Amino acid sequence: MDRPFSQACENNKASILIILQKHVADVDFVLEVGSGTGQHAVHFARHLSHLTWQPTDRPEYIDGINLWRNSEPMDNLLSPLQLDVNQPWPIDSIPAVFSANTLHIMSWLEVEKFFRGIKEVLKSGGVLCVYGPFNYQEQYTSDSNRQFDQQLKTRDPLSGIRDFEAINRLAISAGLTLMSDYPMPSNNRCLVWTKD
Repeated sequence: MDRPFSQACENNKASILIILQKHVADVDFVLEVGSGTGQHAVHFARHLSHLTWQPTDRPEYIDGINLWRNSEPMDNLLSPLQLDVNQPWPIDSIPAVFSANTLHIMSWLEVEKFFRGIKEVLKSGGVLCVYGPFNYQEQYTSDSNRQFDQQLKTRDPLSGIRDFEAINRLAISAGLTLMSDYPMPSNNRCLVWTKD
């Protein structure tokens, strides 16, 4: 069985790593929500050897994540856990959470549940890092994001690029304070919050 592959993961992993190296330098454990193919988990665990990386995703993605994990075994890369934001999270008291390209493929209700989950599992002083495309003041930041949003909504009307301001309100309600908002390649952003 071939490992699942995402070209987007290959394209963005280096730029995301730079942000993570800055914000999880003093962290010993990261929970990744929505590990997808598993490419990010392998790359970040390899380059962040001071911490333990916990991949998670819905059941249909677990086998693919394991194919990547088994192809490059590392002591600090754990077996993936099943995590669906609609269900109780399988782990708590986490010092850091990372998620890439997830909020725009969830329904808004699921985005709200994501932040409720973060409120429950993230330690005080913990870090949340979210990567993906965002709108600002309900405006697209590029024509490519506008086209991508249309593609998302054609596939699933409940999905779509989220507004930063609405996301940040959910973060605030979860006890988070925005630390940084980084521009990233291909009209993406990397948002970093800390829990009060």
